[in-house]
Amino acid sequence: MVYDLIIIGGGPAGVAAGVYAARKKLKTLIATYSFDGQSVVSPGIENWIGTPNISGTDLSKALKAHLDIYRGENLMIKEGVRVTKVEKIDSGFRVNTDDGQFYEAKAVLVTTGSKRRKLTIPGAAEYENKGITYCASCDGPLFAGKEVVVIGGGNAGFETAGQLLAYCPSVTLIEKLPQFRADQVTIDKLQQNPKFKALANTDLLEIRGDKFVSGMIIKNLTTGETKELPGQGVFVEIGHLPATSFVKDLVDTTPVGSIKVDPRDQKTSKEGIWAAGDCTDGLYHQNNIAAGDAIKALEDIYNYLNLK
Repeated sequence: MVYDLIIIGGGPAGVAAGVYAARKKLKTLIATYSFDGQSVVSPGIENWIGTPNISGTDLSKALKAHLDIYRGENLMIKEGVRVTKVEKIDSGFRVNTDDGQFYEAKAVLVTTGSKRRKLTIPGAAEYENKGITYCASCDGPLFAGKEVVVIGGGNAGFETAGQLLAYCPSVTLIEKLPQFRADQVTIDKLQQNPKFKALANTDLLEIRGDKFVSGMIIKNLTTGETKELPGQGVFVEIGHLPATSFVKDLVDTTPVGSIKVDPRDQKTSKEGIWAAGDCTDGLYHQNNIAAGDAIKALEDIYNYLNLK
């Protein structure tokens, strides 16, 4: 069977496109490992339009429930699989999955999002889950009463620091660049808290400890001075890496792997492939934007399939 469309990924972008594809009666397959996007770890999402506050878990359930309404003749869902490769064939594209199966379609929409970028310095691997964590919402309460460090000076880093100030006697934020990248209003708000310290132009060189993290070595990039900073927790917010390795040989990507798209219609460099959400080189990445961009792509895919 050759599908009209295969959607790869089950976050807000993939689900939004799936609903629209089903309503347009395109024969569609959604291939995803799960419907848990990055926001699944959040205890409260307050900017999902139409819902003042919803947990990441409940959002995931709501997205899947909406999609399940349309499951049937025109919409199939293959859950619990990861796509390993997309290949160009005469009829369109072959999508290979890690369970040894493959599926064919005339068009492909990639909505696989991204994963957190991890530290690669000495001690990072040894102390992961032993003081190093990538989720303040999940693990913040475990560090109540402890001194902690946040790595990353963007909005995510400052927001993480804000969460941790509710539990911890001191929170130090480290940013390698000369200036912080977060919104100024967020920076100003946190810097009013006496328990908070922010260090720009500072590099993290090494994580130290015994059974658990006890401190780290940092370097002031202005003076060249190195010193040990005590801390029992390291919360890492240094960005994300797009989950796009399975399509890198077909479409143009940025040096970090983000798929380059035309913002007017989400087309990639390869005819027949579109992309939306955090896996793209779009300037802004949020749940609402991912869903909107996926719908934009789906409208263009529908025209492409019906005008061929």
